[in-house]
Amino acid sequence: MITILVNDVPRPAERGGTVAELLAGLAVPRRGVAVAVNGEVVRRAEWPEHHLADGDRVEVLTAAQGG
Repeated sequence: MITILVNDVPRPAERGGTVAELLAGLAVPRRGVAVAVNGEVVRRAEWPEHHLADGDRVEVLTAAQGG
């Protein structure tokens, strides 16, 4: 197990886990989501291959309607 920060909250994660696996575990919506790891945006197409490492800072942003 490793520890990552998801939106500044420590969270355990599987060693070798991917962004896609993390998001599946967080139950985020399938659309309107953006992810950055250590300040770098990770394109949706790269989520299944982008492996997380101990100490990574993951920001998960979801779109919201309104004004």
